[in-house]
Amino acid sequence: MIVSHNELVAAVNKAFLGMRRSCGEADVIANMVADLQMVGLHGVRHFNNASTYIDHDQDCPADITQTAQGLITADLHRCSLACHLPVIIDYAIEKMIGSKTMKIELTHCHNRWLAYSELVKLAAKGIACTAKWTNGSSSKHTMYIINRGCVAPELFLSNVLVTDQLDCHSMTIELSVQDFDVEALSDGYSIHIDASEQSQAQHNAWHNGITVDDQEWLQLKQTATAILVENSEQSIKGAGEAA
Repeated sequence: MIVSHNELVAAVNKAFLGMRRSCGEADVIANMVADLQMVGLHGVRHFNNASTYIDHDQDCPADITQTAQGLITADLHRCSLACHLPVIIDYAIEKMIGSKTMKIELTHCHNRWLAYSELVKLAAKGIACTAKWTNGSSSKHTMYIINRGCVAPELFLSNVLVTDQLDCHSMTIELSVQDFDVEALSDGYSIHIDASEQSQAQHNAWHNGITVDDQEWLQLKQTATAILVENSEQSIKGAGEAA
């Protein structure tokens, strides 16, 4: 089905607010989902997957440490990356002042596809970045490369086992004031989704509406509705009913 940007953002915003999480900003996460969906990379599906396991997530701040010059580590305690990445990126940029590069090692996280929009924002500010991770469900190794000024990443996928990408709950982000060598970094990846394809998909979404799978849209709406109904019932009980 086709939905508007406002409809999609409102639905995700409502669903996340209904989860009553302490960490994460609903409007920021809603736009992360919408941005990914608009370029054809299934933002709604990734948010729905996270919603299924939200009760098993810890709801606490990430532990962020600069462990060495040019290296930051962040333990997300099995939380969605969407809830913490904006803060982690801000911290990394602050520590990057005076340096040309910064490496960020994220552990115990999921929803890594949703890093998309935060990384694109960096490219607009003149910072090139790469992001690498392994998807546990599909066993694919994934890499974004977004050089300075680019509006979408070069996206690479591979089924070949890569020794430094075995952990299915981690992610490595590298920032640089200089562009990355796309050809060298993508060696060994068998699938390439060109940035121009994503840009065209985004253009079409703005002009013609955002395409969302019917079942995925229904699941998103049901998540928001079910959680809001549950909260409403709890509020009534908490306030007391008329005798």
